[in-house]
Amino acid sequence: MYLLADGMGGARGGARASQVAVETVAEILGKSQHRDAAALLSAVEEANQRVLHEATSDARLEGMGTTLVAALETNENDLAIASVGDSRAYVLEDGKLRAITEDQTWVQEVGRTLGLDEVSLKTHPMRHVLTMAVGVGAEIRIRYYALALQPNSVMMLSSDGLHGVVPAHQIEQILNQPHATFQEKCGELISAANEAGSPDNVTVLLIRRAD
Repeated sequence: MYLLADGMGGARGGARASQVAVETVAEILGKSQHRDAAALLSAVEEANQRVLHEATSDARLEGMGTTLVAALETNENDLAIASVGDSRAYVLEDGKLRAITEDQTWVQEVGRTLGLDEVSLKTHPMRHVLTMAVGVGAEIRIRYYALALQPNSVMMLSSDGLHGVVPAHQIEQILNQPHATFQEKCGELISAANEAGSPDNVTVLLIRRAD
């Protein structure tokens, strides 16, 4: 089970929202008799309710929420992936980086449907607005994906502090370094985001199928 959350609502609220979301999903899946897609989606739904409850019960946490991307091993090769917001899952196969998840943002769900070009979307005042997050409402839309991770393939989970500022070709180049460890690659990705002036937290997790 692999989880990444990027909180919002100020330093206090964002930290609490992401903590509650991750701990809730881990707790529920840890107790579940069936580690499958249904269990994963149910765990994310419960995380939404718990974050929302805290946000509405404590005035200091009002308005908090978090993105969440979660990957659960369902058998030897398969991964069930759930995402809310704009934290992403990618897969690197045969040296090529491919996005698995689709953002729940104004840019993705509104801007592109209106036919705005990429240049306009990158500077649009609504470009950072999420259309969905954990803990901001009673109803939640969870995107679900299934992935069979092939031998020698790598999955990357990242917050928008990385993929929002570092271009895909640069991420791909770093991940393809043949002699660097995963720890070194994560460090290089974070450094690349900071050097590019990332305005947000930078979190990255790399997962490789063990053969």
